[in-house]
Amino acid sequence: MNIIFLAAGYATRLYPLTRDFPKPLLPVGGKPILDRLLDDIAPNVTSARCAVVTNARFAPVFSEWAARKAFPVPIEIVDDGTVSNETRLGAVNDLHLALGQLRMSGETFVAAGDNLLDFSLSLFFDYYRAGSTNCLMRYEEPDVKRLKKCGVLELGADDIVLSMEEKPQSPKSHWCAPPFYIYRDLTAEKIAEALRTGCGADAPGSLAAWIAAHEPTRAFPMPGPRRDIGTVESYRACCALYEARG
Repeated sequence: MNIIFLAAGYATRLYPLTRDFPKPLLPVGGKPILDRLLDDIAPNVTSARCAVVTNARFAPVFSEWAARKAFPVPIEIVDDGTVSNETRLGAVNDLHLALGQLRMSGETFVAAGDNLLDFSLSLFFDYYRAGSTNCLMRYEEPDVKRLKKCGVLELGADDIVLSMEEKPQSPKSHWCAPPFYIYRDLTAEKIAEALRTGCGADAPGSLAAWIAAHEPTRAFPMPGPRRDIGTVESYRACCALYEARG
């Protein structure tokens, strides 16, 4: 299974912490966010390839980090060539670039590189292996205002995704999909088709929604919360939580 982390954003809401440093490598409890994700999935990695897609500003930082990072397979860094938040390509275009440049295809785990989970991703991998569909995650969000900023799911029997809408004005449920996905057969050609037929380029959930409309996709019920670090305040709160846990 291929592993791709999306890390080409500029995290402007975290300035000045991320003005010259990528959010996924900010330390939380003494360890970079991305290290925590990679260390968690390492037992699931056998004959895989692993890539991190970033931008031209942060590519040297990621390359230096990857050279030091212990992982079962080499970590490949893809530079999308952008230098500012205004010129960013968007997560779906970045994923398309990575698959094409590295000639990757097939089973692929895709995730944002700046989220932390209070449970092991091994549970997500086990859920995927127990079925024969694409998989994404889901959690219940009671706040309608937050729902309007998320990917919202409609579910059928056996966790099947009936529909998914990114940032809906009128959410059809309280099920949200965070940026963690496992695709059975992801290719650059499939993403290109999605983009040609109306898939949004900015949010990774736009691709998940397009694929769920074309291929069977199940939604894994998250057994614990997710820590989305979006502001300096949320970052400091997350650091305090992990430091308290030791």
